[in-house]
Amino acid sequence: MEESYSTTYHGLEENHWWFLGRRDIIYKLIKDYQRDIEILEIGCSGGPLIRFLKEHGFRRLQGIDIDKKAIEICKQKGITDVSVADAKKTGFKDQQFSIIIASDILEHIRDEDKALLEWHRILKPSGKLFIFAPAYNFLWSRHDEINHHYRRYSKSRLIKTLEKNGFKTEKVSFWNFSLFLPVCLFRLTHKLLSSNKRGSVEQLCETNTLMNKTLGYILKLENKLLSGRINFPLGVSIFAIAKKI
Repeated sequence: MEESYSTTYHGLEENHWWFLGRRDIIYKLIKDYQRDIEILEIGCSGGPLIRFLKEHGFRRLQGIDIDKKAIEICKQKGITDVSVADAKKTGFKDQQFSIIIASDILEHIRDEDKALLEWHRILKPSGKLFIFAPAYNFLWSRHDEINHHYRRYSKSRLIKTLEKNGFKTEKVSFWNFSLFLPVCLFRLTHKLLSSNKRGSVEQLCETNTLMNKTLGYILKLENKLLSGRINFPLGVSIFAIAKKI
């Protein structure tokens, strides 16, 4: 992530509709687990998910992030079970966690296999990986460049990558289905009209209160469906629940 964008990102992650919606779907996917289960968030950023899950009763949470600034923000908020660490070499012991959450992390890592093998190592037998990533390479934009992404994922690629590294996918779905068409039209149109790729606008930005609430509400409706048996065929992002085998 570019340094100039890092401050914007940390300022948005508490209340922006995208982050609120993502925290909501993660909670819906894990809400039936025991509250004393050991959970690791890889790429915890400023800690909003860890705090959110603690507010909902989960007690044994840890977080890591490669960004020292992110960990400092966590500690300023009183979130102490966090540390600076590389996702490819976490430093945790074998089979330490029952759940790993990695939200928009894998696309930042050049060697995705090395990261997934490390996550597999520190998961307990039959432990679960909850992973989110941006979808479709044709949606590539300045947003991906600013965030230092290496790739976006199709459904087939995500499944193949997980299974190659010792995971069995239990659920795979696209996320943010409702906004797929407008986001797709915006990004593709902007690519055609922009003669300067580096000058393209950033899509993740502050919205007015009404818009923020409306988009957040739409995502929460989608999340309610996704927390059951429904999977969406399209979306701006993709997620998977995968079991260690």
